[in-house]
Amino acid sequence: MHILIVFSHPNRESLNGAFLDKAIEGLKLNPEKVEVEVLDLYSDYFDPRLTFNEEKKRRDMYRDPAMEKYRQQILNADRIIFIYPIWWGRPPAILLGYFDQLLSSGFAYKNIPGKIMPEGLLKKKRVVCISTMKGPTGYPLLLLRNAHKVLMRKAIFNFVGIRDVRFFEFGGMEKKNGKQAEYLKRIKRYMLKLKSVA
Repeated sequence: MHILIVFSHPNRESLNGAFLDKAIEGLKLNPEKVEVEVLDLYSDYFDPRLTFNEEKKRRDMYRDPAMEKYRQQILNADRIIFIYPIWWGRPPAILLGYFDQLLSSGFAYKNIPGKIMPEGLLKKKRVVCISTMKGPTGYPLLLLRNAHKVLMRKAIFNFVGIRDVRFFEFGGMEKKNGKQAEYLKRIKRYMLKLKSVA
């Protein structure tokens, strides 16, 4: 089982960094044979800006050499785990820029003549989203109409064929009694029991 963890927080020593550590700990203790690859978008100096001009066409994004490493990471992974904070009701811009450039036509989906929706090309992948926020856990659901999950599940992952998407949304993470230790243990346990894709 090959796991790709995409970490999207500017501070490796943050609570998000602690979730990354616990995820890795759990995967290392998993009784199955697990290979773990970590992509830290900030440490990798990933540039989230899209560039289109006479030399760089949108239709050629699927073969952009600057994204080849990232495409291979996705192709090699059975599961992709995203760890990120929720800012302004959505993931950080660096992660959204990663999606903008990586999930291109010809790689992540293809248009079918005569059909409204394209065909997703990443059907065999599974995703886990681990996110933290300052506000209460119910905030995205009650006040933002579940905007975070709708964005990630429907607008992004379902579009490219990924149907198996698991969410861990942890709110109140800046409180002293915000259950941080409990949630860290929960992530470690989850990774410890993670099974291979059938």
